[in-house]
Amino acid sequence: MRESPRHTQREKDMKQTEKLIEISGLLDNLLKVNNDRTVLQNKVLLFCYVYQSLPFGVIIDKLGMKKTNFAIMIADLEKEGFVSIKKSNIDRRCKLVELTEKGKKELDKFIKDVEKSLGNTPLEVDKAIETLSAFLNKIV
Repeated sequence: MRESPRHTQREKDMKQTEKLIEISGLLDNLLKVNNDRTVLQNKVLLFCYVYQSLPFGVIIDKLGMKKTNFAIMIADLEKEGFVSIKKSNIDRRCKLVELTEKGKKELDKFIKDVEKSLGNTPLEVDKAIETLSAFLNKIV
């Protein structure tokens, strides 16, 4: 007795979902390097470095966080001196997050720790990461 194409597609979808969950867990573990910061906090530091002065709303949207959770986290990062919060010159209601020198040093340490745990990756792995990232960016 042959399986229906729909049943086969469901199994394929389940395997893909299972693999994506596995990848997510592996990435979380990989990014939990010798660092007191959470993965999410390090992500905020990276966003602040890459995109310079970011409005709260942009970071919240990119991270998919609730405003209250973000407010608590960013207050902790500010208290530790990793970020500074300023009002926009254009719209005084808008708060911007900027990376401080201490934040840049912390981000550099995080990046070095990730590189150390990854080691020297083969070209195929680098290409696979790029391909997966491009694909996920298209569908998300």
